[in-house]
Formats: sequence, C-alpha cells, structure tokens
Amino acid sequence: MLSWTDTLRFAFQPVVNLTTGAVAGLEILARPETGDILAEARRDPELDGRLAVSAIRAAVRKETLLPLFVNVFAGTLADLGGLPSLHDAVRGAGRLPWEVTLDLCPPYTHVPQQALLDAVASLRGQGFRICADGVGDGDMPLRLLSDLSPGLVKLDASLLARPAVVRSMRTLCDELGALLAVEGVETEGQCAAALAGGAQLAQGELFAPPARLPATDVYVPPRSPADAAAPRTGPSVREFVRPAALLPATASAGQVRALLTGAPDVSGVLLVDSTGLPVRSLHRSRFLLSMSGRYGHALYADRPAAKLGDPPRTVGVDATAWEVLDVVAVGGRDRTSDDVAVVDECGRCVGAVRLADLVRALAETRVEEAAGLNPLTRLPGSDAITAEVDRRIAAGRAFALSWLDVDHFKQVNDGAGFAAGDDLIRAVGRALQQAATDGARVGHIGGDDFLVLADPDGIDPLAASVLDASWSAGGRPVTLSLATVVCAPGSVTGHRQAAACLAPLKKAAKALHGASWVLGRAGMPGHETLRGSQPAPTPASAGCGAAVERGAHGV
Repeated sequence: MLSWTDTLRFAFQPVVNLTTGAVAGLEILARPETGDILAEARRDPELDGRLAVSAIRAAVRKETLLPLFVNVFAGTLADLGGLPSLHDAVRGAGRLPWEVTLDLCPPYTHVPQQALLDAVASLRGQGFRICADGVGDGDMPLRLLSDLSPGLVKLDASLLARPAVVRSMRTLCDELGALLAVEGVETEGQCAAALAGGAQLAQGELFAPPARLPATDVYVPPRSPADAAAPRTGPSVREFVRPAALLPATASAGQVRALLTGAPDVSGVLLVDSTGLPVRSLHRSRFLLSMSGRYGHALYADRPAAKLGDPPRTVGVDATAWEVLDVVAVGGRDRTSDDVAVVDECGRCVGAVRLADLVRALAETRVEEAAGLNPLTRLPGSDAITAEVDRRIAAGRAFALSWLDVDHFKQVNDGAGFAAGDDLIRAVGRALQQAATDGARVGHIGGDDFLVLADPDGIDPLAASVLDASWSAGGRPVTLSLATVVCAPGSVTGHRQAAACLAPLKKAAKALHGASWVLGRAGMPGHETLRGSQPAPTPASAGCGAAVERGAHGV
C-alpha cells in the first residue's frame, strides 16, 4: 500500500517584494496526487508536523538559496507545543532557522490561545520567523494577532475590494513591526490596489504560478506615478530587503566561491556565527578577483573565507533608506557598492539591501514629489494631502481638514495684475507653511485654493497666523476665507467624504464679510462662525448636517 509520502509532491510559489521586484522567498505548497492530505493534517497535528519537515527537505533537493515559507496549522503548534522535529530538519538541511518563516494557518477557533502563544514564543526563540496567514478572511481575533506579534501578515486578495481595510491593516502592521503581504493576486489591477493599500509583499498567479522548480524570474507590473509617495522621513528599509546569501563564519573560501559561481545573481555573501549575527561581508567582485589572481585558488581555497572579507555594515529593520545611505557613506570608496546587512532586534541577519535599489527608489520618490508640487508655491497638490487624510482615517486618528482661499481673487488679478496676484499666492503659501507645525500638512490645489491638514488642537494657532495678518496685492487690501471640518475617528470613511463635508462650509465662509472662518464637525449639524460678519443663510449639507448658525465660539 502506498503511503502519503509516495503520492505527495511540493510546488514553490515566489513571494515578491513589490518595491524591488525581487523574490523575497518561496512558499512551499503541498500537492498530493490523490486524497486531501491537508484536511487530514488539519485534524492530525503529527501528520501536519511531518508535512512541514517534508517541505523543508523538498526545498533542499531543489538547491534553492531563497528564504522559505512553510505552512503549519495553528492547532498543530498548540497541540505539539511547537515543532521540535522542524528545527532538526532545518539544521540537517544546512539552512538556518531565521531563513524559514512559518505561515500560521487558520482555523483558530477552539485553539488554546495560550498554548499557541507559548509555542510561537519557543519557535521565535529558536530563530524561526512567524507569519499570520489568512488574516481578514479567516477566524483570527485581532487580539490574538496583536499577541502573536508576527513579522508578516498575509491578506487574501479578495480584501483588495475594500481599500480601507487594507490601509487599516497596513497601519496595524506598522504598529506591530510587521510587513503586509497580499496573496492570490491575479491581475495588474489587484497589484495596483495592493500597492495603494500599502502592501510591501505579494504573491499570486500574476507574478508566477506554483511550480515544481523554484522560480527566480517573476513578472512585476511597473509602478505608476499615481502610487502613493513615500513619507518625508524616507521609505523604510523593510521595503528593500532582499534575501541574503548566508554561510557559517567557518566557511572556506572554496565554499564561498562555489556559491557565487553557482548563483550569478548573488552580489555578496554574509558570514554569520551560530546565532545568526553577521561577522564578515564578502563582496562578489573583490572576492572572485582575489581567488582568480595568480596562485589565488591555491592560496585561499581551503583557508577560512573570513580572511578575505570585511567587517559587515548593518542597519536595523526599522531604519529608513536615508539611514542606510549614511551607513554606506562611512568608510572607503571601494565599499560603496557593498550590500548592507539588515538585522533584527537580536542582531540576527534577516536579509540584505543593495545600494542600487535604494538610489533608484529614492530618485523616483524625488521625481514623484517634484511632479506633484505646484510650480508657483512649490507646495504639494491635493494628492499628497488626501493620501495623508486616508492614512489618518485608517489609523483611527482625529484630524482637522481646512480649505483656505483669497476673497474675490479674480478681481485682485483684474485690478492689480496677475504678477501681483502670483506674489500674493506665494506669500500666503509661505505663511501657511511656516505656521504648519506638529505634523500639519499644507497643499496648494491650484489658483488661490489651499488645503491644510492638522490635528484638531493645532488648527487654531495656524488659522490665527494667516487670518490676523494684513494682506494686500498691488496696494489693494485683501481678505482670506477659511473653512474647517473636524473629523473624529469613525466620522468619515475616506478623503472624499471629508471633502464633501468641507464644501458647504467653504460656501458659508465665502458668504461672510471680511476675513472669515467657519468650523463644522463631520456627522453633526450646523457650524460655528469663528471669524467674519453679516452671515448669510447657509444651505443644508447632505450627510454632514445643515449649516445652521450657532454663534461665534472658539474651537
């Protein structure tokens, strides 16, 4: 009688880094020729554990150097108290535990949560990385997700139809120190939605289908200028991490040479000690040049490779791309092209960053930022502000969104000339930018219209700084109108709804005489007149309450 091992094969599907387009690892998928062994494994923890060991051994037979993703049911870990046999299998295969990520699969219902957390803690202590799979499409409680504190969270592609959910998960992942991945991506539209939602990794038929041989070449759609721009602090190094070629610190030069000649896409090798800490860095070109010189092979082949290496350059997983460049700038020019090792909180190597990836991405970021700036004020347009509005909504943060413009600006241009009008717009933009502190953002959306995003308690001093000032164009006095909508957590679902609440408030402010300011609250009726005189009746606003005058009060 045939056993399950006789009819079971494994397929490999790449997990793709959406920023670099590189393969970040391979998920190993069981493919039985007959029967439903996964259903059996869900009921039989011992069988599930043997499947995980078999997956590791299958990967070794394919001689892949890429990090591995191995599926295991959450109930298996809770019942077995971890996977003792997996650690031995990984070591026996010549791999390191931190090169293996365990995808914890649902169901979680009826799984003893404390037993699961204890098992995960044990595996993490051995060096394994943890991924929460099936989040959003399974039965994982958010509290358990937080307690697990995984390094990676995988969402099903079906959630891409709910952008707010994906953005919220990205915010949660940032708080947990995890990366966000989307699995099951089949179309370029889904890929674009994953990027817009903040996903850093993805897998699916679009990039490469599961195959018996590990794929290293994948299709990744080009990123469009409409993709969300990186924060001003710089993109996180997590977005650029590539798998590192790791060898033990005791490896010989001959072993390193064999690895490099058999893997032409590997730019360098990191030698790590028994705990995963990088101790030496070997640059591909310099190492092979030393080995190919006269007597090079005879001199070095059987000697420790560490003698031909350099001290590793390292950054933490929470570093920004700009901090990586600072590390690269230190030292001799001959090392500027060296990979930088990325280490976790324990100092263990989790991957490497190539300088070329950083330079390309940072250059694209600058180009995208420049393209989005208004040529008159050099302030960002509405896209940057609305993207930040959506991030704050996803994070559950309260905010105040304001719309400011110049009263009767056409008359200013007609009477004082367009040059004087341009000077006025530039001056208002500078004043807003100087007053914007504590994370406030200012955008120039065209003509005489500005957007300001701030915390609710930060809008009052900002408003005073521009409304109390005396403005003129060509000697003609000018006044400004300001409308503000304060959005509490949960009061709006996206920037479009916030803008819809703001529109009638702007109309109310424009109906007042002199420098004016009206303030409303999303989801609540009425508005407050904080500046301006002789108010006119204001119209109703669908969804945001009728603009009923309530008198002049402070924010």
